[in-house]
Amino acid sequence: MSDVRELLIRGSEKVIGHYRLLLASVKTESERQLYRSRIECEHRLLAELQGGSPDRSAAYDVAQERAA
Repeated sequence: MSDVRELLIRGSEKVIGHYRLLLASVKTESERQLYRSRIECEHRLLAELQGGSPDRSAAYDVAQERAA
């Protein structure tokens, strides 16, 4: 894997982590929906970078967030 791709993957993982922190402290349902959609989008991008299935990755994250 190229250095640039690895950098993008690490950055994407950090962004997801930050969105999860923000999601944990939301005060309204609209904020919750906003951060969940951003996490899903970032997971799709991450899956593409990793060469995996973007739909499965985003679905997994949504399931994790709803369980929390």
